[in-house]
Amino acid sequence: MDRLTAMQVFAEVAQLGNFTAAGDKLDMSRPMVTRYVEELEQWLGVRLLQRSTRKVTLTDAGLACLARCRQMLELADEVRADASQRDGQVRGLLRVAASTSFGLAVLGDAVAEFSERHPQLRVDLQLGDRAVNLIEERIDLAIRITNEPDPGLVGRRLCDCRSLLVASPAYLARHGAPAAPEDLERHRCLSYSNFGRSEWKLTRGGEERRARVAGNISANEASALLSAAIAGAGVAMQPSYLAAPHVSRGELVALLPDWQPMVLGIHALYPSRRLVPLALRSLLDFLVDRFGGPLAPWDIPTALAGRTA
Repeated sequence: MDRLTAMQVFAEVAQLGNFTAAGDKLDMSRPMVTRYVEELEQWLGVRLLQRSTRKVTLTDAGLACLARCRQMLELADEVRADASQRDGQVRGLLRVAASTSFGLAVLGDAVAEFSERHPQLRVDLQLGDRAVNLIEERIDLAIRITNEPDPGLVGRRLCDCRSLLVASPAYLARHGAPAAPEDLERHRCLSYSNFGRSEWKLTRGGEERRARVAGNISANEASALLSAAIAGAGVAMQPSYLAAPHVSRGELVALLPDWQPMVLGIHALYPSRRLVPLALRSLLDFLVDRFGGPLAPWDIPTALAGRTA
């Protein structure tokens, strides 16, 4: 039995609570997942998991074993990282987490270019809109858009994330364009379920205005609101990395270009400064070089389009 693989399989089953889901994640059949877990239990002489028709739960022995398995897997990763650093080759596996919208609009292309430079490296992108636990889920790097990054993680700020107020030409033809922030209160505004749902703050120089907004569509993911805005459903506050191409093509119009929504930071976060693998360090440097500067690459055409809207 490959005990290290068995520990990895057990850790995934414990994390996901399901043999089939663990197999899908590891590209392994369900019978093979079951075999690895059973062989690990036989080797240890204890039952690690309680199986039922609906879910899998950890026994007390399984809970204690899970912590040890994660330590062993982390140590194995460090050994591999140390070996790869000695010959100067970027290789191995990097697990990178990011929001769905940023991953689809920006990060996928960046990772493709980075992978082309380093063909011996594998990158596993984990996209979603929840803040994953990097240690528990064995994530090497998380890209988060926030002004309050987790103080327990090591971080590098890549660039600013600016936002735009946008609406489709069809919507504006029916309802007109807002001339001032307070005019937004008379429009259908597409809001985020978990951020700024009822109030949008805008600044111009040192002046600040707040608009109480409402509408009949909200979502917890930016791409869904973008699609609704393009379809003419209302005014949306969108990150410029999503809105820029649609503004430049005329599918959306940038509104109130003199007023700036809150600027957030795009951060690359990782668990520890200790023994940072060459692959992770190389990806960090690549992302800083690609996105760094006074304006992010996607902001330049958007800013120009906003001034002429």
